[in-house]
Amino acid sequence: MPTAIKMPALSPTMEEGTLARWLVKVGDRVSSGDIMAEIETDKATMEFEAVDEGTIAHIQVEEGTEGVKVGTVIATLADEGEDAGEVEPMGDGGAAPAAKEDEASEPPAPAPAPAPAPAAGPAPTPSPARQSASAPAPSGDRIVASPLARRIAEQKGIDLSGVEGSGPNGRIVKADVEGAGAGAAKAAPVAAPVPTPAAAPAPGQGQDFGIPHEAEKLSGMRKTIARRLTESKQQVPHIYLTVDIRLDALLKLRGELNAALEPSGVKLSVNDLLIKALARSLEQVPACNVQFAGDTMLKFSRADIAVAVSIPNGLITPIVKDAGGKAVSAISSEMKDLAVRAKDGKLAPEEYQGGTASLSNMGMFGIKQFEAVINPPQAMIMAIGAGEKRPYVVDDALQIATVMSATGSFDHRAIDGADGAQLMKVFKELVEAPLALVA
Repeated sequence: MPTAIKMPALSPTMEEGTLARWLVKVGDRVSSGDIMAEIETDKATMEFEAVDEGTIAHIQVEEGTEGVKVGTVIATLADEGEDAGEVEPMGDGGAAPAAKEDEASEPPAPAPAPAPAPAAGPAPTPSPARQSASAPAPSGDRIVASPLARRIAEQKGIDLSGVEGSGPNGRIVKADVEGAGAGAAKAAPVAAPVPTPAAAPAPGQGQDFGIPHEAEKLSGMRKTIARRLTESKQQVPHIYLTVDIRLDALLKLRGELNAALEPSGVKLSVNDLLIKALARSLEQVPACNVQFAGDTMLKFSRADIAVAVSIPNGLITPIVKDAGGKAVSAISSEMKDLAVRAKDGKLAPEEYQGGTASLSNMGMFGIKQFEAVINPPQAMIMAIGAGEKRPYVVDDALQIATVMSATGSFDHRAIDGADGAQLMKVFKELVEAPLALVA
């Protein structure tokens, strides 16, 4: 009996994904554990392994297809002893449900209106766009198109009867309508009223002003970043607190530790020590190691630090779990491994989802100070600026010291200003007297 291969849920919150690439083709034999495809979620591109053995009989969702719902049949696997050429495709690759939706959403064709009496005024002219989008093909056959394709055709005045569908069973999809262009648009009736000139769109809303450019389609990750950070700034009341921190003692300790760790191949970065400092600060100020959850407050018993890592498609935050309880050498090794796999898109969902607070360091770019956007549902993020030589008062005397600015962004629904200020004070003390980080 053939087996339906369905779009997997590669993370607890995944509802849809992009089938980025097939690594098998029709006729290939697969065994349990073989990599069949690469699937792009909102955070990473992950490999999809075969569970059953057999021969690929049909591929129902082509590579590059976006928005494939979890549970959609993407391929059919012929079982042992079955002729793959005789196996019927299972499921519909997501096409049938949309087609049914079309049928349910299409209004019944109106009965032809009787000819108007001579004394009557002219009958109102229907919108040419609505005529072209919902009218049946001249042959009487029903036009099979997705709801989105119909909506775009209606907006652009495109006659679907002249559009060739590239979807399953000749179904017209969004790309077909967008590619049809003006050539498929119906001419407006002579009697149509002269349209009122539309107001010019606001700058940046679809205008290019004649400037040379290229339009790059957003990745799933970039769409998710845009949505989540917009929601964060709109829904989370941010409060920002900044302290200047003297780094000389931390840099001295880092040099001594690296000299001692040299035989092991471990090399600590300033960031590794700051991760530990933030985790210890959250442990000492538990009022900031929390999360706002509607009518409840989540209070965490350990500090899991999500660290911002820049990757080609955007930003991802791999997590150092229980960073306060780990040695800085362990944090260093773990972060190097997480960063490499993050850039290769090889992180497992549990390695970047969660965390009780975040740390974002832009000091390596020479940024003196910045305010980071909170990564929901977390309640705080620490933004680290560059360490630089500055005039600084030490023991009531003006000296030159290596100083950095650190800014905490706090969710004011969950964290009061006084608690946030206490966290910043403890963080500053730990960094300026760093022996406590290795105790």
